[in-house]
Amino acid sequence: MDDLYHPPDLYHPPVKRSVEIAGHKTSISLEPLFWQLLRDAAGKEQIPLNALIARIDAERLEGATPPGLGTAIRLWLVGQLIAGDHARGLGNKC
Repeated sequence: MDDLYHPPDLYHPPVKRSVEIAGHKTSISLEPLFWQLLRDAAGKEQIPLNALIARIDAERLEGATPPGLGTAIRLWLVGQLIAGDHARGLGNKC
């Protein structure tokens, strides 16, 4: 996820994909950029995409007012990017 993403379809509308979480199929709509970031995160952790999505799903359900799964994934990914920036000493340099 260290690369700067500027795909030609950066402003592409969400794409719906089917995933399986805890034995149940569901669909998630995310923009292609977020699908790519999610695949990259799963690859970095060397786990299947569905396993990462299931973990994010479990984490979101622990919240007082859990957002939808698509929103939770986007928030998780942004949190990972921010954490990475802080680890590299890039945080809060506005």
